Amino acid sequence: MDLKKFVTIVEGWPKPGISFKDITTLMDNGEAYKYATDQIAGYAREQKIDLVVGPEARGFIIGCPVAYVLGVGFAPVRKEGKLPRETVKVDYGLEYGNDVLTIHKDAIKPGQRVLITDDLLATGGTIQATIQLVEELGGIVAGIAFLIELSELDGRSKLKGYDITTLMTF
Repeated sequence: MDLKKFVTIVEGWPKPGISFKDITTLMDNGEAYKYATDQIAGYAREQKIDLVVGPEARGFIIGCPVAYVLGVGFAPVRKEGKLPRETVKVDYGLEYGNDVLTIHKDAIKPGQRVLITDDLLATGGTIQATIQLVEELGGIVAGIAFLIELSELDGRSKLKGYDITTLMTF
């Protein structure tokens, strides 16, 4: 299935010069969303994962159905102050400033094989921070899966040494 035909390109959003890849038109098509989920779940099976982790919010949209299909758990990575129990955190750089991501301290057991999911690989900063959290808790990043990769931003270069799959490249 050609998933690109289900992604709507919105020029100049959220600001001029940006060509936004809107996945909501993929998600609202049950057949396309199921196909994408099944493709990532197939990849995850090959990696023999024990747990899916995804950063908010679109990492939830991709990771939760994959975890469901595989019958494994899902651990959310959230911005600071959004998780109710003890967390570990990592500061990471954004285009204009810094942000903080957190995960519950007991979300990952040492040695668990983790699949990290998100909708889009752009510069790779959010996923680098997510990797740090997983590894700090003793998890093994067995794979990273995205719906879309923006190849011109070269986020993949920040993720060297990790197994990555993307369903579409723009």
